[in-house]
Amino acid sequence: MILEAKHITHSFGSHRVLDDLNLEVDSKEVVGLIGGNGAGKTTLLRIVTRLLVPDSGEVLFRGHPIMQSDMSHIGYLPEERGLYRHMKTREQAIYFARLKGLGKAEAETAVDEWFERLGMQAWKDRPAGKLSKGMQQRLQLVVSVVHRPELLILDEPFTGLDSDNAALLTQEVLRLRDQGTSILLSTHNTTAVETLCNRTIKL
Repeated sequence: MILEAKHITHSFGSHRVLDDLNLEVDSKEVVGLIGGNGAGKTTLLRIVTRLLVPDSGEVLFRGHPIMQSDMSHIGYLPEERGLYRHMKTREQAIYFARLKGLGKAEAETAVDEWFERLGMQAWKDRPAGKLSKGMQQRLQLVVSVVHRPELLILDEPFTGLDSDNAALLTQEVLRLRDQGTSILLSTHNTTAVETLCNRTIKL
């Protein structure tokens, strides 16, 4: 088991968002989180990625309590794009790859391979803020997976994407799954759930 969330409870003030929630993600599995706005999907993902501390419960990564050092084995694509708008696209991807522990040459090679795969080479010197929404999401995907994570967490990755970019993202998620990456996906996109997920959990 690559990821386990056990008896997770979390409240914002008097409003309980997660109540004794349990979750498991096995190796090479795509698990979908479904539920309406306010159901706690993003809160759960932020707890898994250590951006929030639950009121109670624990998260295990490969059987041990998740630690900061485990983040180098996890990729996270948030709903809100976390890009530096004035930083050049390729430079930015390399910067994040280095933060995840890749050496300079390794980071440059990995980023160039992803840019070639996603058709981003022509935009490599353009600031992220000048990219279309679809191209920004491609960059966000590169940043999330360039370090070859064992677990990839996707929070509403299809929001605002046209059909071509949504199809490309679906293709790449399936390819990553087939290469051994486990994926936890939060989405309102029912087509994506049917196409990608081995099973779903309703919040």
